[in-house]
Amino acid sequence: MDHNDKWLAIDAERARLADLFATLTDVERAAPSLCDGWTIHDVATHVALAPYVRFGTVLKAAVKARGSFNRMVHDLTKREAARRSAAEVTAMLRDAAGLRRLAPRQTLDNALMDVHVHAQDIAMPLGRRLVMPAEAAVASADHLWEIGFPFHARKRLAGHRLIATDADWAAGSGAEIRGPIQALVMLLAGRTATIPQLTGI
Repeated sequence: MDHNDKWLAIDAERARLADLFATLTDVERAAPSLCDGWTIHDVATHVALAPYVRFGTVLKAAVKARGSFNRMVHDLTKREAARRSAAEVTAMLRDAAGLRRLAPRQTLDNALMDVHVHAQDIAMPLGRRLVMPAEAAVASADHLWEIGFPFHARKRLAGHRLIATDADWAAGSGAEIRGPIQALVMLLAGRTATIPQLTGI
């Protein structure tokens, strides 16, 4: 995927997530997501905030979190989610289409992976099906395999060769783990919900 293709894929996924989020009940939005300690509403808010959050806001949150990235993201998301309605979050997701702004220190590859993984974090526990586009899934798998923090996929999955059964993607060496590229992306991102879709693990 080239630079423009990645932005278009992000736009499309934000729109799909907005469409899904708008249909949810209050009970569903308050339900646990695949992200530990985050509700469905929290995750949607996190995705919606990405093109709007500013460096100063992140800096203040980082100081309060004493430099912990994970705590900073958690606290900032929880605070924003608590003060934004479902309608606001849906509108933010829709209005982000066409915006070419990344969160502070975020790369385009990370933004692409983030929106697709978090869409599954929302859809899967609710029993909703959002198919991750294959090209975006391959790009996200490549990115997750290459980066270390915060997922450390290469270290976690050392001694295994991951092979997609529905896309041209493989990584690692050792005992084979096979399955759909979407399931492998979620595994690389530290989620366990798609393990039943995989063989060799």
